[in-house]
Amino acid sequence: MGSGNAIRGSRVGAGPMGEAERGEAAPRVRVAFWCANMHETRPSFASDAAVPEMWDCPRCGLPAGQDEEAPPAPPKNEPYKTHLAYVKERRSDKDGKAILEEALERLRNNKSPW
Repeated sequence: MGSGNAIRGSRVGAGPMGEAERGEAAPRVRVAFWCANMHETRPSFASDAAVPEMWDCPRCGLPAGQDEEAPPAPPKNEPYKTHLAYVKERRSDKDGKAILEEALERLRNNKSPW
C-alpha cells in the first residue's frame, strides 16, 4: 500500500498547461455553415488557413455551406441494387432469353463450358 500523502490520480506537473508552456495560440476566425435542415455550426479556423466551401453538419451529417439562404442540397441516396438489377440495365429481355436458350442448349447436349 502507498502512503496517504499524495493526491490520488495526480502527478507532478499535471496541472493545466497555460500559454507559457504551449506557446501562443494562432489567431482564429469562426465561420458559419448551414445545412439543408438549417442547423448552424461555427467551426474555428486559423486566420491564415484556407476555409473549405463545405462542412459536415455535426447534428445531422448533411453537407453544410456558408450561404444561409441557399444551403447545399442533401445527397441523393440510391437504393441498393441487386446483381439482377445491374444485369437488366445492361441487357434487354431479348438478349437474356437468347443467352438462356444458348445455356440450356449446351446443357441438353452435354457440352457445358464448366
